[in-house]
Amino acid sequence: MDFQPSERASSTAKRVRAFIDEHIAPIEAAHWQDIHEARHGGDWTKWQIPPRVEALKAKARAEGLWNLFMPDPELGAGLSVLDYAFSAEQTGRSMMAPEIFNCNAPDTGNMEVLWKYGSAEQKAQWLTPLLAGEIRSVFFMTEPDVASSDATNMAATAVVEGSEIVLNGKKWWSSGVGDPRCKIGIFMARTPNADGGRHSQHSMVLVPMDTPGVEIQRMLPVFGEYDEPHGHGEVHFTNVRLPLSNVIAGPGRGFEIAQGRLGPGRIHHCMRMLGAAEKSLELAIERGLKRVAFGKPLVNLGGNRERIAECRLAIDQARLLTLQAAWKIDTLGVMSALTDVSAIKVVAPNVLQQVVDFAIQIHGGMGVSHDTMLTAFFNQARSLRLADGPDEVHKGMIARLELMKYGSK
Repeated sequence: MDFQPSERASSTAKRVRAFIDEHIAPIEAAHWQDIHEARHGGDWTKWQIPPRVEALKAKARAEGLWNLFMPDPELGAGLSVLDYAFSAEQTGRSMMAPEIFNCNAPDTGNMEVLWKYGSAEQKAQWLTPLLAGEIRSVFFMTEPDVASSDATNMAATAVVEGSEIVLNGKKWWSSGVGDPRCKIGIFMARTPNADGGRHSQHSMVLVPMDTPGVEIQRMLPVFGEYDEPHGHGEVHFTNVRLPLSNVIAGPGRGFEIAQGRLGPGRIHHCMRMLGAAEKSLELAIERGLKRVAFGKPLVNLGGNRERIAECRLAIDQARLLTLQAAWKIDTLGVMSALTDVSAIKVVAPNVLQQVVDFAIQIHGGMGVSHDTMLTAFFNQARSLRLADGPDEVHKGMIARLELMKYGSK
C-alpha cells in the first residue's frame, strides 16, 4: 500500500489550505456571528445566504479549487479518492470551507450518483447546475417512524403506475433542505418487486422541491442549533407524482446505488473530521500555552501533556486507517473496502469527539460558547456517530465480515 499523495494532490491540498488561511479564516467568525444574530429559529423560510459566500465561491472557482472531489477530469479536479482525501482534510478545519470549494455534503454524494448512474437528461437538468454551484440538493433517506439504521425497514414507497412513479412517506434529518438554493432531492423508498431479493426492493427518485405534494414540515435543531442556512428538515411526501424518467438507473436499484454513493462520501466525511480534530488540537495547545493557572501554563497542569499525546496518537492512527480505506476503494473497489469504510465511520467521529472534548476542557467556559469553532466541531462529531448509520451498525458489519473468514455469519 502506498498512501503518498501524488505531486498534484499535495500541491492542491497546499493551495486549499492557503486559500482557507487567506480568505476564509479571517472572516469566518464574523460570518457565523452574523448568522447567529439574524437567526429566526425554525422559521426556515426567512433564511438567506450571505453575499460573502457566493463571492468566495467565485474566487475559489477562479483559482481552480472547485469540484475537487470529482474524479472525472472533465467535470472536476480528476483526483483519485486517495488524492482528494488530503484536500478534504484541509477543508475540515473550517465549517465554511466545504461549500466554498463546492465539495460539501450532501451535494458531493448526490453529484456522484448522477455522474455514475444518471441519464443524459438527468445530468443536463441537475448535475450541471450542481457542478456549477448554482443550486443545492438534499438526500431523503432517514424516516421518523421506523428504525432507519436498518434501511430495509423503510416505510416510504415509490410505486410505479404506468409512465409515472408515485411517492408517499415521511423523511427527516434531510440535511440541506432549508437552504433557499435547494432545488432537487434524491428520495429513497421501497418499490415492491416480487421478482427481486430484499436488496432489489428500493429506488432512488429525483424530486424537484417545487413538486406538488412535497411539504417541508419543520427544521430540526441539533443540540439546539438549526445549522442555518443549511438546515435539517422533516419533509412529508403525499401522492407525489413524477415521470418514470425521474427514477435513477431504473426501479429497484436503490441499494446498488447507495453502496456506490457511500464509500467515497465516507472518506470525505472522515478526512474532514480529522481536519477538524487537527484544528481542535491546535486551539487546545495554543490556549494551554498562553493561559496560566496556579503558576503554570495549562499544558503543564494535571495530565494535559499525556492528553495531548493521546490526541496526536488518535488522529494519526485514524488518518492512516482512512487513507487505507481510500487506497482500497481506488485500487480494489468499494466492495473490497467494506470493513475499512465501516471502520473509519466508527473511528473518525469518535476521535474528533475525543479531541474536541479535550479542547473544550482546556478552553473552560469559552469552549462551550460560540467564541470558538469547538461547539460546532463537537456537534458535528456527535451527530456523525449516527449519520450514515450508527456506530453499532458499522461494528456489526465489521464483525460479520470478520466471522465470514471462519465460515460463520
